Amino acid sequence: MFSAGDLYAIGAGFFWSLSVILMRISGLTIPPLPLTLFRSFVAIVGFVVVLLFTGDPLLPKHDAMTWLRLVASAILGISIADTLFAAALNRLGASLQALADCIYAPSVAVVGFFLFEEGLTAWELIGGALVISGVFVGMVKTKEIDDPRDLIVGTLLAAGAHVIMALGILMVRDVIREGSMIWIAAFRFIVATAGLALFALARGKVDDITMGFRRRDTWKHMIPMGLLGSFLATLLWIAGFKYETPGRAAIYNQMSTVFIILLAWLILKEKMTPRKLAGVALAIAGVLLVAWGG
Repeated sequence: MFSAGDLYAIGAGFFWSLSVILMRISGLTIPPLPLTLFRSFVAIVGFVVVLLFTGDPLLPKHDAMTWLRLVASAILGISIADTLFAAALNRLGASLQALADCIYAPSVAVVGFFLFEEGLTAWELIGGALVISGVFVGMVKTKEIDDPRDLIVGTLLAAGAHVIMALGILMVRDVIREGSMIWIAAFRFIVATAGLALFALARGKVDDITMGFRRRDTWKHMIPMGLLGSFLATLLWIAGFKYETPGRAAIYNQMSTVFIILLAWLILKEKMTPRKLAGVALAIAGVLLVAWGG
């Protein structure tokens, strides 16, 4: 039987995979920063509407250090990590990005070790090695990638995004378990979006702030992308960490790898190569070993 936390984490992976496919379509015409800003705005609207119905306090009481951690969590986990993720997706394509996403679960395990001294078992170490092996087996030049440098840069961007994302969520794990998931998600997105907008203004890139709002031709993909990924998947993702251990939640989140590759094949018509299948098999085997080791 799956616990509620298990189902939340699996659901997060599924809805995130749908968002990734839409992000891939939108990302072909919208750069990473405007894309992240727009979908974050859509998520904020969703969270605020839900907050108005739940009656959660809009300004809960926290000490100064907790507020500082929440702000840092937002900047790291959304402003930086999401922008790196969108940039990686534009370079790799959805299915190769899904293989690179297998770095996510080991990242959570490693960050959890350094933050909370949560040790890794032998099975978890073996599983992590299999996951990384799956990434490298699947990371081959295909017709999806015209420039070989995109393969290297995209993989590095994806790896960096997941390590930073893991750090961003685990540094406020105690706050998540004690407070309102909806408020925490809303606060992180508001801070992150404001940070990205200020960054764009400082660079004189006003178009980066408004592009997603001006390009109405992309709304049919970008609004569902924001609702399914930034809003719904994020809420389920946080719920997984609230009700399950980080390692277990991350393992179930990793099911997005399978969902993305299947959806990329079905919707985007990306080629399903034997090496991709082998990489997925290795990565999923590693994920299962990490789960059993925990």
